[in-house]
Amino acid sequence: MTEPLPTTPSLRCDGQRALVTGASRGIGRAAALALAAAGAEVVMAARALPEMEATIAAARAAHGPAGGPADGPADGPGLRLSARALDVTDRAAVRALVEREGPFDFLLNNAGTNIREPFTAVQDESLDALLDLNLRAAFTVAQAVAAGMVAAGKGGSILHLSSVNGHVGGLNRSVYTATKHAIEGLTKAMAAELGPRGIRVNALSPGFVETPLTAGLLADEKFRAAHLRRTPLGRMMTVEDVMGAVVFFASPASAMISGASLLIDGGFCSV
Repeated sequence: MTEPLPTTPSLRCDGQRALVTGASRGIGRAAALALAAAGAEVVMAARALPEMEATIAAARAAHGPAGGPADGPADGPGLRLSARALDVTDRAAVRALVEREGPFDFLLNNAGTNIREPFTAVQDESLDALLDLNLRAAFTVAQAVAAGMVAAGKGGSILHLSSVNGHVGGLNRSVYTATKHAIEGLTKAMAAELGPRGIRVNALSPGFVETPLTAGLLADEKFRAAHLRRTPLGRMMTVEDVMGAVVFFASPASAMISGASLLIDGGFCSV
């Protein structure tokens, strides 16, 4: 008897509702566009509502008039995008948004920042700010979305935005590195606990991507040159290098991947 031919899993996200935090710029903005292009209905969430609305307007200009108004559901054949003002450190606001807009099928837990200071000179305010945004807020968003998925009984996929600094150390970023190592641990714990509910949880660990967050650091030519020397693929990363992986983790193509952390770093961590 001839073995049946396998069916290639789809990289489309049609019928999915996705939430992307930190979506006003950088990786979050690019990921929201990528998910929408793959067929998902995407809620972009960040404090900077005008920037997200400008992105949606540009997407409509490029892909047609659909995409939905910023204050209502998406419609039509174009990209399905909407924007919501949200401070992810406001736990009540996070839970209210997820309850109002959910349940979601996919979350990109992307909001985060970095404050570069030598370890012995880290200020209390810096420590609190990074722990609040990179860890506490990420936990709160994931918890709210996962609770909605469980209540809906349909499973889903949660993707934490980690970093190469979730795998290695780095100069003048001790607190950032600590928060990203915590995200890596949270990913594994969530995957173990939520898997029986049909919820996959993974982490995406990019290297230095050219975004507004890294602009100041990458403007340092000595740092840039040193980073490139340690990167086997020999170039800086752009948001386009991350977009495909986000779609992959949202799509059926990653149906049996959970508890994993995918490095996108041009080989940086292999050296």
